[in-house]
Amino acid sequence: MAVEFKDYYRILGVDRKADDKTIKSAYRKLARKYHPDVNKGQDASFKEINEAYEVLSDPEKRRRYDTLGPDWQRYTQQATGQQPGGFTVEYGDAGDFSEFFRTIFGDLGARMGGAGQATGSRVGFGRGGFEDLLGGGMGRGTRRRRGEDVQAGIEITLDEAFHGTRKSLALEMDEPCATCQGSGNVGGKPCASCHGTGWQRARRDVDVRIPAGVRTGQKVRVSGEGGGGADGRGDLYLVVSVAPHPQFERKGDDIHVTLPITAPEAALGATIEVPTLRGKVSMKIPPATSSGRTFRLPGYGMPRVKGGGAGDELVTVRIMMPAELTAAEKELYERLRALRTDSPRGYSHG
Repeated sequence: MAVEFKDYYRILGVDRKADDKTIKSAYRKLARKYHPDVNKGQDASFKEINEAYEVLSDPEKRRRYDTLGPDWQRYTQQATGQQPGGFTVEYGDAGDFSEFFRTIFGDLGARMGGAGQATGSRVGFGRGGFEDLLGGGMGRGTRRRRGEDVQAGIEITLDEAFHGTRKSLALEMDEPCATCQGSGNVGGKPCASCHGTGWQRARRDVDVRIPAGVRTGQKVRVSGEGGGGADGRGDLYLVVSVAPHPQFERKGDDIHVTLPITAPEAALGATIEVPTLRGKVSMKIPPATSSGRTFRLPGYGMPRVKGGGAGDELVTVRIMMPAELTAAEKELYERLRALRTDSPRGYSHG
C-alpha cells in the first residue's frame, strides 16, 4: 500500500518559514475548531492537525521533515535498518499517527521532550498530545510532558544589580485547567471551565533571586517556575534590565563616576570622599591635579557573575569654580596670575 505524503504546513495553513509562535497560534485555532467533543465527526481532521503540530513544533522532527523534501519516498522502506541520510528507522511508540509519520519518524516516536516555547501557553497537551486531550481514549495511555519554559522581563536598579536582590513577581500564563486536569473534557463532554481547551489563564506569585553582578540583557533561569504541566513545571527565564543610575555609569564590570573638586584641592592636593556602591570611601588627590584626570579604585566595581572578583571604579575629577568670587578671592587670583606668567595654551600673560 502506497504511503501518502503529508504536507504538514498546508494542514496547519502556515508558510514553510513560519516561526514557532505562528505555528502554535495556527494549531490552537484549528484544535479548538476540530476537537471531536466540539465538532462531531471531525476525528480524522483533528488527528491530522495534531500530527502536523507534532512534527512542526519539534525542532528535530521539523528539521528532518524539511530535509527530506521531494526525496521522502526513499525513506518509505518498512524494514528496520540504516537508511539514506544517516538515521535509523526503528518503529517505536509513535502513537496513533499516519503511516507517513511512522515511516519518517518511527525512530523518534511521539516523544514529549524538546525545547519549550517562551510564551507559556499550550492547548492542553504536549507534542503528540491528542491522546492527552481525549483523555487517553486512543488506548495507548496518556503521555504528557513538563510545562513550557516561560520568558519575562524584569527591571532592577544598579544598586540591586550590585548587591543582588530578591523580587516577588506576579506572572500570568496558561495553566492546565484545574477542573479537567488539562484533558479538555469532563465525562465525555467539553470542560465548561476551559471550553474544551484544557487550559486556563491564571495568575501566580513567584519569589525569585537575582544574583549580584547581572547586567542588562542577561537571563536569569529560575528552575521549576515556568508553565504548568502534568510532569512538572518548566523553567522561568528572566531577561534583566538595569535602570540608569543618576550618578554612576556601568561599563562592563567597571563603574564610572565624575566628581567635582575645588581649584584649591586640585592645586594643593586633598583627601576627598568618593561615593561608591559600597558607600563612601576616602581618596587622595595629589597636588597639581588637572581637571579630567581619572583615578582607579580597584575592586569597587560590579561583582563578576562568573569567575569571582569585581571590576574597578574609575573616578574622573572636574574642577568646579564657584558661581561668584568674593573680593578677597578675586584679589588672591590676581596675585596668582601675576606670579604665574606661563600658560597651558603656550603663551605668556602680558
